[in-house]
Amino acid sequence: MFESAELGHKIKKSVYEKEIPALRVALLEAQGEVLQLAEFPVIIIVGGLDGSGRGATVNLLNEWMDPRHIETHGMGEPSDEELDRPMMWRFWRALPPKGKIGIFLGSWYTWPVLNRVSGITKDADLDQSLERAKRLEKMLVDEGALLIKLWLHLSREQQEKRLKALEKNPATRWKVTQRDWKRYKAYDAFRAAHETVIRHTSTAEAPWMIIEGEDDNYRNLTVANIVLKAIQARLEHGKGQTPKMIAPPLMPPLDNLHLLKTLNMDQALEKAAFRKKLEKYQARLGLLMRHPKFKYMSVIAVFEGNDAAGKGGSIRRITRAIDARSYKVIPIAAPTEEERAQPYLWRFWRHLPRKGRICIFDRSWYGRVLVERVEGFCSPADWMRAYSEINDFEAQMVRHNLLVVKYWLAISQDEQLRRFEEREKTCFKRFKITEEDWRNREKWEDYVQAVCDMVDRTSTSAAPWIMVEANNKYFARIKVLKTLCDQIEQKLKQLEASGIDYLDKPQKRRALSL
Repeated sequence: MFESAELGHKIKKSVYEKEIPALRVALLEAQGEVLQLAEFPVIIIVGGLDGSGRGATVNLLNEWMDPRHIETHGMGEPSDEELDRPMMWRFWRALPPKGKIGIFLGSWYTWPVLNRVSGITKDADLDQSLERAKRLEKMLVDEGALLIKLWLHLSREQQEKRLKALEKNPATRWKVTQRDWKRYKAYDAFRAAHETVIRHTSTAEAPWMIIEGEDDNYRNLTVANIVLKAIQARLEHGKGQTPKMIAPPLMPPLDNLHLLKTLNMDQALEKAAFRKKLEKYQARLGLLMRHPKFKYMSVIAVFEGNDAAGKGGSIRRITRAIDARSYKVIPIAAPTEEERAQPYLWRFWRHLPRKGRICIFDRSWYGRVLVERVEGFCSPADWMRAYSEINDFEAQMVRHNLLVVKYWLAISQDEQLRRFEEREKTCFKRFKITEEDWRNREKWEDYVQAVCDMVDRTSTSAAPWIMVEANNKYFARIKVLKTLCDQIEQKLKQLEASGIDYLDKPQKRRALSL
């Protein structure tokens, strides 16, 4: 796999200096067009062996293009804040918006490889990390990003020669550390791991470009030309527009039998009984939050449901039971300009809580397969692929001891009409009703089908949907509180049984975050 990158490619200085001016002009022009169109981001991953010139390559790209519109990230040892969340969180935070270029010196491949070579993880763990990386990259490309993956390679002899040369020169001696020589001794293990990475993750939409790193002139010109040609090809292809695949239709409801019709909407609870149960479950929730093991987990509570189904009321009954410093409520509305410049999951990734916290989403990432689907705000291909992307997102949270609790609050059409009319008549509730709410009622059956498809495709063993019959608001609020307490209690028992205290060790936390 690396044979062609060990042939000793060289470029004469005269040839190098002759090609630079025109190449720099072309790069700046291409970058300017990307910025002006603002239709897609450019993501450049620079990987490779120590001593292969990764840092010099990143500096060169910043020098030859306009650095004001380039975001460079050196993804080194994760911080405690980053270790409190799934590994991909730190990369989602760093993704460039449309029109910008993001360069990653170190990526989602770095720590899986280091952990495998050091023996912290096994081959199966590396394979799983690579599969998650492939799914992330496919999602980025499907969302419109131009992804360029560069691998700078050196043979064992070339790496030794490069490290000694850097160490001998007083001006560059600081670049070589004991860590570099330690990794050099494990060259064969790194080469095997790198080959696994490239073999498994060089895909049609995001192939790896393997470049020999021994000769600076050859490396610089090759990297610059790859970046230039990739951007130019993307610009020429419909000015940044990616072709949209045609999604196959979902199975039509032939007999009009669906999940929501199986719910017993006549569930009732009297006000007096509600107050007793409310006190009981709020106290239980407060105690669970103070459990010694709760610091090793966090909770994501997702609230979806029909308009006027009582999501806000249920959320308030949760927040009244816990310390305001330990939770955050995220109300989701139409995306902002900043959010539209990123992949649709970006605005949800950035809100994931640290350990020991609860994050409550009042509407969520499921808007892609609900309102965006029904109202035509995205293509069928976009919302069809969203099911698997959402499942992958939630699976990553669950792997990292984030408890994902998802509620669908359901009310009947007649009950919704009654609540709408009550809101219009009550001055302090009138702000809750909008023209959009009335318009959505006209597409009731379309939303019913979207909800049933959503539950069918995203209710997993790791993150199942909890269907809440919400015609009676007292019953709904108690069911939400009780199931939330049950889920947290079950998770805490799992943590106690697993002896989770070892996660106090940063190295182990880093390995599991992958």
